Parts: sequence; structure tokens; C-alpha cells
Amino acid sequence: MSKDPAARDGNVIGRQEIGSRRVVALQGDLTAQHVDAIVNAANEQLQHGGGVAAAIAKAGGHDIQRESDAWLHEHGEVGHGEAAVTSAGRMPADYVVHVVGPRYKDGQDNARLLRETVAAALDAARDYDCKSIALPAISAGIFGYPADEATRVIGEACLAWLGDDAGSLTEVRLVGIDQRGAELFAAGIGGASTLRGGSDPRN
Repeated sequence: MSKDPAARDGNVIGRQEIGSRRVVALQGDLTAQHVDAIVNAANEQLQHGGGVAAAIAKAGGHDIQRESDAWLHEHGEVGHGEAAVTSAGRMPADYVVHVVGPRYKDGQDNARLLRETVAAALDAARDYDCKSIALPAISAGIFGYPADEATRVIGEACLAWLGDDAGSLTEVRLVGIDQRGAELFAAGIGGASTLRGGSDPRN
């Protein structure tokens, strides 16, 4: 039996360590991850009607949308660089961190916007004293960000963030819904410029 806790929640494709912290790429079900928090690729209104958001709302139960509506009533729409945190309902995680990724557009700095979205999610997890968090391919669905680019940016952003003031956070999981998605995440963390040791699986 594997000693890697991520292996019980999916097929681990790649990993990269920074000191005592690590980023893991795996194929699996985001809603079934045994982590402290999972990230939802949400919209500004926290209406979880499609894609990853719909899967999270279904798996977590009515509490997810109810708490999202309450957050929206108190704070207004979720802006860029913000995160809304709710419980995870029936899912194994304790929290859902809702962030709004960029809608991919020519002429804007898509990578910077996506990096800032990832940082907002990780900052929120740290603020809630989470030790582990799982992220999907933010913006790569209906927001139109090419999956190979989004997974690379997300992987690099996670590695850079963990190399800074990560607080309690020691494990970041990048969860692909299928084998290709997981392999793209693995390539993203393997090819990140912040890596120490380890090779680029694309070579």
C-alpha cells in the first residue's frame, strides 16, 4: 500500500518538492479529495450551475449554494484576486475556496491574472490554517483558457507561492479530471522555472 496520501484519492502522475512542501499532479475526482480545502472555479455571482462548480455543488449538497448566497449577500460579487470560503458540505474536505479565474482574451495578460487567482486561493487556505488543498484547471473550461497553458501557469504559480510565505500549507494537489489533464499538470510542475532538481517530463 502506498504511503502517499494523495494516492488513495487518485492516480498520481507527478510531484515536485520544495523543502518540506510539495505539489502533486494526479488524475482523480476533485470532490473526493481528502484535503483541508478544495478550490472551486466559480463565477462572480457564486452561482454553481456548470462545470467544476456544478460538480462541487452536487457533491457537497445544498449547504454549498446556501453559504455562497449568504457570502454574496454580505460581500457582493467575488472580484478578481478575491476568494470566498464556504464549508465543503458532504465532501471530505473542510472548506471550499471559491475564486474567479480570468476569461481568456487576446490582448490581456491572461497568465498574470491566472497567477493572481491561484495566489488568492492559496492565501485563503493559509488564512484558514489549511495544511492541504486541491485545485482544478481554473479557467480551462467555459472561460476558454487553453488547457496546456492554464495547467502550466497554475503549476508554476503554486510552486512559486510555496517557495514564499506558505504558512501552514504543505501540500498542493493539482487534480485533472482525466489522464490528459493530470499529465498536463505534471508537465507544468516539471517544467516550472522555480524547480530545484527534477527534470522536465516534456523533454
